[in-house]
Amino acid sequence: MSPRAAWRLEAMGFGEVYDYVAGKLDWLAAGLPTEGTNAEQPRAGDVARKDVPTCRLDEQLGGVRERVRAEGWDACVVVNAERVVMGLLRGKELGGDPEQTIEHAMRPGPSTFRPHVRAREMARYMIEHDLANAPITTSDGRLVGLLVREDAARAAGEWQGEKVT
Repeated sequence: MSPRAAWRLEAMGFGEVYDYVAGKLDWLAAGLPTEGTNAEQPRAGDVARKDVPTCRLDEQLGGVRERVRAEGWDACVVVNAERVVMGLLRGKELGGDPEQTIEHAMRPGPSTFRPHVRAREMARYMIEHDLANAPITTSDGRLVGLLVREDAARAAGEWQGEKVT
């Protein structure tokens, strides 16, 4: 909302009006609630799995692999103390030398996506680029969850009543 709009709402009698300086796109990228005709469409942030395993750069791969697989996953997101995404471990990386650190085993700087991207767009992108999963982050890089391709396709199909291929 622009400062002018905030002042206008106050003039109309609304008691608590805030000027969100970062802008609408940042609001959407943070996965905050929205209104309007498109608000009901499933979004990447809604569908992403929040319980994805995470690890730190200084951990050893062998211990992380055991923990990740015991939880039934084949991927792990590497984060720092602020939950900012530093890297990603998928099946190939998890199968590496158990003595190496995560810093040496991970895919550094993976492509990340924002929570407001529609599940349908994500499903199509992930199918086109053969991505099994993709980290979903806020605009400041903090992990929201890991979007699994099948989950994105299912959510998009359920919303539109069709299968996304």
